[in-house]
Amino acid sequence: MLDESLLDAPEALARADRRRLLRGAAEAGARVRTAARRAAEAGVADLRPDGRPRAVLMAGPGAAANAAADILGSLAGAGCPVVRLDPTGVAAAPGALRWALPGWAGPVDLLLIATPDGTEPGLALLAEQAYRRGCTVVSVAPDRTPLGEAVNGVHGLALPMATAPYEQDEPDAASAPGALWALLTPLLMLLDRTGLVSAPTDALERVADRLDRTAERCGPAIATYANPAKTLAAELADSLPLIWTEGPSAGPAGRRFAAAIGELAGRPALAAQLPEALPAHGALLTGTLAAGADPDDFFRDRVDEAPALRARVVLLRDRATGKLSAAPAARELALGHDTAISELEPGPTGDDPHAPHGSGDPGAPGEHGAPGEPRDDADRTGDALEALAELIAVTDFAAVYLALASGA
Repeated sequence: MLDESLLDAPEALARADRRRLLRGAAEAGARVRTAARRAAEAGVADLRPDGRPRAVLMAGPGAAANAAADILGSLAGAGCPVVRLDPTGVAAAPGALRWALPGWAGPVDLLLIATPDGTEPGLALLAEQAYRRGCTVVSVAPDRTPLGEAVNGVHGLALPMATAPYEQDEPDAASAPGALWALLTPLLMLLDRTGLVSAPTDALERVADRLDRTAERCGPAIATYANPAKTLAAELADSLPLIWTEGPSAGPAGRRFAAAIGELAGRPALAAQLPEALPAHGALLTGTLAAGADPDDFFRDRVDEAPALRARVVLLRDRATGKLSAAPAARELALGHDTAISELEPGPTGDDPHAPHGSGDPGAPGEHGAPGEPRDDADRTGDALEALAELIAVTDFAAVYLALASGA
């Protein structure tokens, strides 16, 4: 059961946050800058690739590596497939996990290994297997770990993972909000050099700025009524979140949000993209999880029993999609079954940190030119990165508040 009073008690939140999750979420922007600087020092900016890889293979344990692969696949689009290699093993312990390359992997493919640990022998074996196949190998892991030594030993590129700013202790666990950006930023810079995505230094700086501004709006000192993350956490109390996403940036953010709710808050959550989410989750709005599933619930004695779990739709959109949007149908389906709905959409890209959120006027001048001026792929990718960063930041904070206020 959610203790909403805790949300507006910053000191109590700090005492409850033994895993430093709020600090990790607040430091996301600084983690991007630190990771970009360390990757540049490691020589990523000086790389001169011969051409694009045929495919990008991604391996690593935990939620952060999973989300990084999802994000890279969304940004690369049709330019290059990003294939995540699922681990096998008898347990989720670092020593038990093993990864294997697909049979078709060869010299024209790129293997990316991302881990906040770096001691997994299965990843070192994977790097050796990739070397024998002729694949190029790049890893992101903490300094002075067995994985970095293994990658250097097969003539790959070992990039250091950025730890929390101003600290030299061990990196956060994979579930911590800051770990994602520490792993993702060097990989974005690498794929920018290969031409698969556009993530120049100025674009990453805008992402870091967006993360900082979002942390200011979602921090523990901001009251619930003015804090979108606290508001979302309070709305998800005693509910089964059905996270419906629309737009290429919203998809990875929604799937990460569902994973974070499960891993951090210990609650179930389902994610699906519109319009497929409507038939996939529609039955949940009419079954035992529906708002009006138990007509006698009003008269029930709730003192000695937990409140019933009810479905709640969370609609994540990265920007307005015009007439092709399935959002109106999603709202109609949810409200038609008396199901509450929460909506989250990033603010417009640009230099004004106080610009209002919303879809905006597509014909209005923006930071990239006059009305109607064509925008190149670099502009679009930069906008997608900023939108993705804000959605991830708000939902990361919401998952942390949900975990802390529910005693997870």
